[in-house]
Amino acid sequence: MYIYGRQRPNFLLHHYYIRGKICGKAKLFFDTYWVNWIGVIFLPAFNFKTRTFAGMSMLFSPLRIKDIELKNRIVVSPMCQYSSLDGFANNWHLVHLGSRAVGGAALIIMEATAVSPEGRITYGDMGLWKDEHIEKLHHITTFIQENGAIPGIQLAHAGRKASCEKPWLGGHQIKSGVNHWQTVASSPIPFREGDMIPHELGVGEIENIINDFRDAASRALTAGFKLIEIHAAHGYLINEFLSPLSNARTDEYGGSFENRIRFLLQIIEAIQSVWPLPLFVRISASDWVDDGWTIDDSVKLCRILKQKGVDGIDASSGGVVPYAKIPAGPNYQVPFAEAIKRQTGILTAAVGIIVTAQQAETILQQQQADLIVMAREHLRDPYLALHAAKELGEDIKWPSQYERARR
Repeated sequence: MYIYGRQRPNFLLHHYYIRGKICGKAKLFFDTYWVNWIGVIFLPAFNFKTRTFAGMSMLFSPLRIKDIELKNRIVVSPMCQYSSLDGFANNWHLVHLGSRAVGGAALIIMEATAVSPEGRITYGDMGLWKDEHIEKLHHITTFIQENGAIPGIQLAHAGRKASCEKPWLGGHQIKSGVNHWQTVASSPIPFREGDMIPHELGVGEIENIINDFRDAASRALTAGFKLIEIHAAHGYLINEFLSPLSNARTDEYGGSFENRIRFLLQIIEAIQSVWPLPLFVRISASDWVDDGWTIDDSVKLCRILKQKGVDGIDASSGGVVPYAKIPAGPNYQVPFAEAIKRQTGILTAAVGIIVTAQQAETILQQQQADLIVMAREHLRDPYLALHAAKELGEDIKWPSQYERARR
């Protein structure tokens, strides 16, 4: 009884006997306790480094984070749909996110969800600044969970990159009219030449935004979300405080590294006061610009975030200035997730032009990250996880309604 891969020893058999004749006379007799089966048979098939059995892919191995368990390592990245009215979710979001749950992803993160109306990138952004937003979101999270996935939500404030047109209508900043509002930032420095000058936030206004994040987190809990990701990347408000390229303040929120991370740490503390479930932070691990935020800064920050009880880091990059030269290509951001994981021990998620199952599997097998966050590929293929399982030879559960198409 030699057991490898998905076959498992029968631990109920405390005695296992094999009797057989050798040369018609001798008998081969084994009386082995189950503990020896673990040591002799089970352990050779187990890889302690990757925590998987021989023949089992890491991409389809489970991962427990606090009180939730992900059935695999595939994450649907938060992707703005710009399809809300006054911040409300609708049936587009139900179908968009629900189809990825049906498609086998383990964790589905709702798009950047503004904690205040002024925190939206566009007038079509999702919001969670009032209780009325909760009902439809609860409908969506219920469907996601009914189909075997964990619903997460990304809480965000766009800062100086707010008040914009929808991307398919040009994406330019709206400087006047019904869909215009005054942008805010750490400092009165516009993102692009020609953009409106953002209002520099006062200390009291900063405290109000921290409270907005806390209140949105409380609503997210009521709405049924099981994980929050704080959006501290891509040049939006929190990132504008972190980066020296956008933060020219001289008070307790500017200047030194410790001052520039203060806003994020205060948001984390406020959210944790109402949120007992897993908490991730998405960061831009590098500005890709001289004298900007670097991977060394990110490692230093993530050590602190781990001490503060943050459960995972979604390691993206760029976005704080428009002139950064970003060498985008397959796996181009994976080294950030790897460096943070190896130097801090915190769980990391790799993101950025990861498009195949084998590519994702290799990242995990090489211990470069713990989760694989996929964006555009999920737009191309809502059933990405089901197809990835087939590619890797994994036999996973399909929705009963789709079983006829499984083979």
